[in-house]
Amino acid sequence: MSSNTLFDRLLVSVDRALRSVLATPTAARPIPTPAGGTAAPDASLSEAERRESANLMRVNHSGEVAAQALYHGQALFAWRPEVRDMLLRAAREEADHLAWCDQRLRELGSRPSVLGPLWYVGSFAIGASVAVVSDTVSLGFVSETEKQVEGHIDSHLDKLPANDERSRAVLEQMRADEIAHGAAARNAGGVDLPPPVKSAMRATARVMTRASYWL
Repeated sequence: MSSNTLFDRLLVSVDRALRSVLATPTAARPIPTPAGGTAAPDASLSEAERRESANLMRVNHSGEVAAQALYHGQALFAWRPEVRDMLLRAAREEADHLAWCDQRLRELGSRPSVLGPLWYVGSFAIGASVAVVSDTVSLGFVSETEKQVEGHIDSHLDKLPANDERSRAVLEQMRADEIAHGAAARNAGGVDLPPPVKSAMRATARVMTRASYWL
């Protein structure tokens, strides 16, 4: 991988972007299921509960589009091959999350956010920007992002209808993966980001969350 030219990696990045935004995602791992392997059918959800679950999973789908873009942008401009490889491994796990959220949305009779391309482009630019500074800053950005995502998922687990066990199983596995990604980034040398940067990240996430919930 280290022998690839920047142009080669740019072409690969374009391909990844098109797949993330336009293609129906496929997962390497099966969609998580509730403990015991069974769950109440979606028919048990009221219309209001189904709509709330769909809106929440649409937000999570948007978050996974953004996660793909962040990792792809960071990997493109990573300074060390081992950091690039770590970022791409995490991106592959995030691709599972994207596919799971997409499947769950369809099961609920809904669809992803129409703003997906905007989330991808903006997040790719952010990821590339932090990566060109240094690998330690880029890894610190991963750590902080995953910490904030963990809190975001916790809030959604609280908001999900109690009998939507399928969505809950998906979010719980996503949460476990995000925690692991953040820990790996810190262990690889990620630095703690300044408070103003963390605040800006939270503000950006709020914009995406609110827009994706409805659109």
